[in-house]
Amino acid sequence: MAQSESALVPLRIAVLTVSDTRTAENDTSGDLLVSRLTEAGHQLAARALVRDDVYQLRSVVSAWIADASVQVVLVTGGTGFSSRDSTPEALAPLFDKQVEGFGELFRQISYDEIGTSTIQSRALAGIANFTLVCCVPGSTNACATAWDKLISLQLDARHRPCNFVGLVQKKGAQ
Repeated sequence: MAQSESALVPLRIAVLTVSDTRTAENDTSGDLLVSRLTEAGHQLAARALVRDDVYQLRSVVSAWIADASVQVVLVTGGTGFSSRDSTPEALAPLFDKQVEGFGELFRQISYDEIGTSTIQSRALAGIANFTLVCCVPGSTNACATAWDKLISLQLDARHRPCNFVGLVQKKGAQ
């Protein structure tokens, strides 16, 4: 996990919580992601909470993908196997390219914390219109793991040998 001497590039990040039970008052996962991204020097571009509904998910994320002021979208929730979990089905069709290793690496990292239960996570990520979209489980601990050990590094221009900063900076410039 090499770091170069270049400066941090603040990114504009939107946070979406997917839940049928959480509210703005008890959205601990969304709160954690907002806290982590701002502590890292990034800017909160937008925040929303929607029900586990394919079309509501697509509507919010599509608008952010089209918005030149949003470079990264973090989605928490809806990645499990319950009948209402639909984040992968809703968002994967929006991706121009899927980040194939994201889910695999998240599950590998998560294995040390929750063992084989990690196979019940359908974490995924993709690129759409130069926007990085990362979808992680809805538990606060899973969000901390995803941010601390995976996402934060890929959103840091100093992380070498590569990161997503150069790609998302092209948004609006194409």
